[in-house]
Amino acid sequence: MEQITDFTANTHILNQFWLTFLMVISMVLVSRTFVAGTRYSPILIIVIFGLLMGYILTRTGMATPGLREFPIVDFTSKVTITALIASFFMGGQEIRKIISKQELDKTDIVIPSQEEMFLGTKFTQFMFLVRAFFILIGIESMKRVIIGHNNNEPLDAFYPLLGYLGLVGSIILIDYRAKITNKPVYIRKGIAETAAILGILLLAFYISKAIRPFIALPEIFFAMIFSVIAGMIFSNWKFGPTIRSLLFAGIPVVLAANFMVGGSRIADAFQLTGMTSVLAYGFFGQLLWMFGGLAILIFLGKSNHIRNLAPGMAGSLSHSGLTGACTAGDLGEDAQVRAPIMINVPFVGHVFVFSILAASASAGKLLIPYTLMVVAAGIFFTAWSLRILKKANNQDAKEIKGLMLFSLGWQLTAVFGGLFLLTLGNVGLNDAVMANSSAISHFGLFAAIQGGMFGPQAAEMIAFVFAMPFLVHPLVFGIFGKTAENNGIMPTKPVFILASIGVLGVLYALFVA
Repeated sequence: MEQITDFTANTHILNQFWLTFLMVISMVLVSRTFVAGTRYSPILIIVIFGLLMGYILTRTGMATPGLREFPIVDFTSKVTITALIASFFMGGQEIRKIISKQELDKTDIVIPSQEEMFLGTKFTQFMFLVRAFFILIGIESMKRVIIGHNNNEPLDAFYPLLGYLGLVGSIILIDYRAKITNKPVYIRKGIAETAAILGILLLAFYISKAIRPFIALPEIFFAMIFSVIAGMIFSNWKFGPTIRSLLFAGIPVVLAANFMVGGSRIADAFQLTGMTSVLAYGFFGQLLWMFGGLAILIFLGKSNHIRNLAPGMAGSLSHSGLTGACTAGDLGEDAQVRAPIMINVPFVGHVFVFSILAASASAGKLLIPYTLMVVAAGIFFTAWSLRILKKANNQDAKEIKGLMLFSLGWQLTAVFGGLFLLTLGNVGLNDAVMANSSAISHFGLFAAIQGGMFGPQAAEMIAFVFAMPFLVHPLVFGIFGKTAENNGIMPTKPVFILASIGVLGVLYALFVA
């Protein structure tokens, strides 16, 4: 009888694996089909389909809030750090080239297949997408095996199996239609990259755990540092299939799973006390910080071009959706190269960000004096960056320098300025961090909350709260799509109007809702 039970459990987990694969991959493919032939990002559609799928699963009784009946979906939603390491590594490479005054090298060892497999998705892109899923599952599973992760969850006994399936699948899934200079070397590069990412995750975990009694810095902070350092050391490394897959599809896969989990909690979220203010601030805060930042770059920085606007806002807000669109190449080659640089720069200030947040969490309230100091520093760096951008005259080096400073300054202003505003609105610290993380789609704060830095309730609700501002993304990606079709020049009137609506909406969320 026990053997039958074990066999049933094994069969069930394999069914769960392939069911999750089907739901996530099909969601990304359908999203790419919807935007095929346009310059819009598929992440816009992933938001809608993900929330809808999660809601349908709970509404029909197939699952409960949080999708506990679909443990691998929930598991896939928690591999954010793994998906971002590739972007951090690429950013480290580009930072090294800027410091050493090397030209940004855009040559490649792979020529992707131009043959379309599905509408909007070529064969090589499809293989990157499938491979990204296997990589994310395999690396995170092996990490949990090594650290001895055991939380009495349904998957605890199956991490070795999931790790094996993920890593083996990630090695063999290479598009034979793509023209590769040296295929055996290319495959070995992928194996080395997978091992390196796993090593970085383990280092980040153990260091974060060791210093937790002194300061609660999350794993993503150390993962970023090690990834950037690795990128700066190996600045001439030509990407293998692992990093290419994660850059193209890592964030879309994670977001698809997250939005499914978030959609399953729609009904629960509105029953929680104080959640109206959190959701309203998340929605209108996205308008304020995104379009307010764009307005500043356009009107004060005189930098109205998608090569500046897209990576500048992706970095300054650590914006998960815009970062995914940039690194996937949806917003142009220049934005694709610059975005990893910009998302790395604000993490320099995260020593102070997470230090202050950790101290605030211990105190149970936001530490106002330190918060105001960081906001002042953010305004200073933002003003400095605008001065540089205004005088850049389309020079690549000056634009990148200005955008790096803007990414740091606007991030400090948005994170701590937002938390200060929420405190003025009498929103508790845990809810305030959730609201601000969602308002700027900040994947660093998201990963920290998801990891339990601000309590179990915030960890459970962040997937839904984080997803709600993505309903603003039809406007965000609509504007960027229009910009791409307009030779990179963004229409200014909609930006100003949406930023103004954001200001009014935030005031409503804080003092009326």
